[in-house]
Amino acid sequence: MNIAELLPELMKGILHFTWGNAVMIAAALVLIYLAVFKEIEPVLLLPIGFGCLLANIPLAGMTAVEEGMMGVLYKAGIATELFPLLIFIGVGAMIDFSPLLAQPKMALLGAAGQFGIFGTLILAILIGFPLNQAASIGVIGAIDGPTSIFVATKLAPELLAPIAVAAYSYMSLIPIIQPPLMKLLTTKKERMTRMDYAPKPVSQKALLFFPVILTLVVGILVPEATPLISMLMLGNLLKAAGVVDRLSKAAQNEIINIATLFLGLAIGATMDAASFLNLATIKIMALGLFAFALDTVAGLLFGKLMSFMSGYKINPLIGAAGISAFPMAGRLVAKMANDEDNDNFILMHAMGANTAGQLGSVIAGGILLSIVSKLI
Repeated sequence: MNIAELLPELMKGILHFTWGNAVMIAAALVLIYLAVFKEIEPVLLLPIGFGCLLANIPLAGMTAVEEGMMGVLYKAGIATELFPLLIFIGVGAMIDFSPLLAQPKMALLGAAGQFGIFGTLILAILIGFPLNQAASIGVIGAIDGPTSIFVATKLAPELLAPIAVAAYSYMSLIPIIQPPLMKLLTTKKERMTRMDYAPKPVSQKALLFFPVILTLVVGILVPEATPLISMLMLGNLLKAAGVVDRLSKAAQNEIINIATLFLGLAIGATMDAASFLNLATIKIMALGLFAFALDTVAGLLFGKLMSFMSGYKINPLIGAAGISAFPMAGRLVAKMANDEDNDNFILMHAMGANTAGQLGSVIAGGILLSIVSKLI
């Protein structure tokens, strides 16, 4: 075989390269840049960006729908919901529910932080999405990647790629999106409000019984939420038990890291130009941003209401921590308060609201699954 005959074979990748591939490769490089050089959630954005890069190399067989490595990862870990559930075990093992158990009223902020889910669902229906897709898009407002993936896989798998990308992208952009809203809706005096923290002692028995009882209560009331809440609580029980330190550390490190790596690659592999570049994707990204903003606004407004009702003893900033993104939202809120007053420390209050938001997002996702699956 001479060079002339080999040339078409050597050029086939170039011949199949489209403008859509170029756009998506550029998007992949942006994600990698943000992860490496700006250090914006690199654990999430780096594998997603690289997976997207691979998916847009023509004829490479690296998309989620092909019979290659990425197809296997997608079918084994995303379609079965395995990766999100493994991640939730790790998240649960990292969470300390003591601040929430010591301040049960913070659960109200966790509930307020889910308002964007239902507000976005209504808006998505109004602009033409069917109920199953609208519900899946609304869950982006949980600002919780595993929950968004879990719900989308069951209700609207055809929209999984843009929903997952929106959920993880906005979760990673919390330090950019939330601060302007916090400053817009609160005064400097409100942000400087100091909160006394004299925690009620939380017994070891309470920490042990909490994950077991919550799993039973949520599972019985909202069975569709059982997979998510049970894995979250399993991870927390591993930590609270104190007798399986190796399992707890494995959940917090090896298990969650491996699951996140493979999940990121699999999600990136769904971002091929043919399926990702369309008007629906643009709408979903816009609706996801709206959901995030609405969550934050609702949390802040409820925080202001709690501040007023407490005689201005509550810093309304903690309302912004009522979204699910743990622990980023809690840390950001604490930093915002500390930036206004170097002696103002509200981290434990913010973490109470943040852990409540984590639980709230799981329950909200389960409620949507329960209702929508019966209506479609």
